[in-house]
Amino acid sequence: MKDMELLNSSEGRIVLARLYGQEQVSEQTTRYQSLIQAYRKHFGVGDIEWFSAPGRCEIGGNHTDHNHGKVLAGSITLDTIAVAAKVEEPVITFYSEGYKTKYVIDLNDLSPRPEEDDGTMLLVRGIAAGLLEFGYRIGGFQAYISSNVFSASGLSSSASFEMLICTIISHFYNEGALDAVAKSKIGQYAENCYWNKPSGLLDQMACAYGGLVAIDFVNPKEPIINPVHWNFQQNGYSLVIVNTGGDHADLTDDYAAVPNEMRAVAQSLGASVCRDLSPEDLYANLKMVREKAGDRAVLRALHFFEENQRVDEQVKALEEGRFSDFLRLVAESGNSSWKWLQNVYRSGIDREQDVSVALALTEMYLKSIDDSACRVHGGGFAGVILTILPNDRVVDYKAWISGMLETSVLVVNVREHGAVNVSNLIHAAKKD
Repeated sequence: MKDMELLNSSEGRIVLARLYGQEQVSEQTTRYQSLIQAYRKHFGVGDIEWFSAPGRCEIGGNHTDHNHGKVLAGSITLDTIAVAAKVEEPVITFYSEGYKTKYVIDLNDLSPRPEEDDGTMLLVRGIAAGLLEFGYRIGGFQAYISSNVFSASGLSSSASFEMLICTIISHFYNEGALDAVAKSKIGQYAENCYWNKPSGLLDQMACAYGGLVAIDFVNPKEPIINPVHWNFQQNGYSLVIVNTGGDHADLTDDYAAVPNEMRAVAQSLGASVCRDLSPEDLYANLKMVREKAGDRAVLRALHFFEENQRVDEQVKALEEGRFSDFLRLVAESGNSSWKWLQNVYRSGIDREQDVSVALALTEMYLKSIDDSACRVHGGGFAGVILTILPNDRVVDYKAWISGMLETSVLVVNVREHGAVNVSNLIHAAKKD
């Protein structure tokens, strides 16, 4: 079969190495082969294309994007992939590995359906509606999808899925015209308008763009993206994701409270978002703001001011090769999230503090390692933490923390490509 031959070609292996790392080429080849076979089983033979959209890792800028702040994030080697083919009917049909459900979305009816409790259906419907809203074309396709971006893990499995669907429709119906910003806005539209999730653009941007990037949301409609050229693995360090075992279910109110409270501080001072203020504005009116917005809101605003500045300092430290300073800033980010932002546990729930326990244990472990850091990862309240430590300490740390918490631990790398058509990458490599 020509698809298998393309996948196993030298160019195919080069592309897979760029996406996943040389040591993962064999495993990923088998993964894509299995996906092709699953597609054939459900849809038969025909012209197909392969697509990939990564999850994301947040390095700095915890809960700043929604108040027009700055973030440092990267696409990672865990991803959502699809084998897909264009069809004439205005219907999207797909299966997802591990589930028996056959998903069918009629593009002639994209009205929101609040009663639909399947987030997958809501997101696909919302993405299609968002594409039309932003002036793009839509059409049908059929696909078989697989993901190793664990859900409820803080690695943005939802955004990874959204960017995958956007990339497929962009390729089949818009000549690949959607860039990372366009895809991200459409993913955000789907979450905000169809899934009732008050998300910013961070997750989608990090999944869509690729590599390690500093993103400034001072104007959310036109985010400023600056690639940061730093390879953790090649410089002797690993990004380790620890799943603390907490559940993301029913956390919408906790997530929503963070941007809402930051905005309450801004609005009490006549602004819209915290980016429009300085710490001095808050200091000069502290008593009034505490009375109007509340003390937790004040602490969260203070976190925003410090975290926003910290992203610039992190980027500068990496660009100047001051990795020890960078790690110190990562640790400071984690401490600020824990003490000021207060997103490592849910208010009023004292018996379940999975993230706090994982951070406390990791901080104790890292006392014996000079250059290392840990922090809550992503939205917080439940989910995962990020630990950065030397490569030669990873095996020991994984065994230690997984034994303590009886949970999964992943080592991730930053990959250079965001959401892409993998088939196109291989064909381009052949031409080169």
